[in-house]
Amino acid sequence: MNMEFVRKLAIPMEVKEMYPLTGAMAAVIEQRQAEINAIFAGKSEKFALIIGPCSADNEESVIDYISRLARVQAQVADKICIIPRIYTNKPRTTGDGYKGLLHQPDPSNKPDLFKGIIATRKLHMRAIQETGLSCADEMLYAQNHKYLDDLLAYVAVGARSVEDQEHRLTASGIEVPVGMKNPTGGDLTIMMNAITAAQHRHTFIYRGWEAHSMGNPYAHAILRGYVDKFGKSHPNYHYEDLIALAGLYAESGLQHPACIVDTNHANSGKDPFAQPRIAEEVLHNRRLNPEIRTLVKGLMIESYIEDGAQKIGEGCYGKSITDPCLGWEKSERLILDIADAL
Repeated sequence: MNMEFVRKLAIPMEVKEMYPLTGAMAAVIEQRQAEINAIFAGKSEKFALIIGPCSADNEESVIDYISRLARVQAQVADKICIIPRIYTNKPRTTGDGYKGLLHQPDPSNKPDLFKGIIATRKLHMRAIQETGLSCADEMLYAQNHKYLDDLLAYVAVGARSVEDQEHRLTASGIEVPVGMKNPTGGDLTIMMNAITAAQHRHTFIYRGWEAHSMGNPYAHAILRGYVDKFGKSHPNYHYEDLIALAGLYAESGLQHPACIVDTNHANSGKDPFAQPRIAEEVLHNRRLNPEIRTLVKGLMIESYIEDGAQKIGEGCYGKSITDPCLGWEKSERLILDIADAL
């Protein structure tokens, strides 16, 4: 095998024993989970905002950012549930480049996966302790979910992972809402098949065990736009797209039809400054049509302290080193505008 096995990594149980939940943290997670589950079950009128950096590359700036979100959350708590993005794994189209905090706790140094496992758990724990907000992460590696499964409020399965059997079956054993993105090519049947798989029970191999999953009734759709065979981005958040998705749900018999609209990626052509306009249109369409209002439970927004993006090593505090993000002042204004429009 053309591969070097460097070292055996600690299993999730060992890492959890090293960095255990406190009673206070567990109480925050339980309260937040009841609130978030109620949104996706259609029992709450609150609107979910899954918002934060493209990738969580720096612990201090991420906690600073989430602390700002927590202050805004207090202002809009009657209408909005903010779920901060702490995305610690970064999918790469070609496999090259910065792969996230899990791989490189220090983006300027070489990968160290054990330090990365510890860094991701500590960051999620610190967010809960210091801000009172449990957070979202992307399940880029299904086998790694157990390192964080007691901390997360929300899990996303990305456009490149949504067709993978292991991701689908692992999602079926997760207790929090799991968003399934449409694939990069835009075929919604692939996404709907993933949601169906995640909502059903399964028996499969997971981390060396024969595992039985119970099914996840809160698995749902994320529309993120798509790219055609010529490499051109196309949005799928417009009125007609949402009506079409509602139709697919009606034919599927799935539990708790729900959709999150991703305002960046192919929906914006990776222009972060288009996100407020996209959010405004989605909210307008919710007001126009009760079916869309029932279906669309929230938005996913890429946001950080500073506008735009930078290269690794440039050193601008709170500025993305992956995809460009909407800066804090614009993001705060957007959250308040969304609350006013609901």
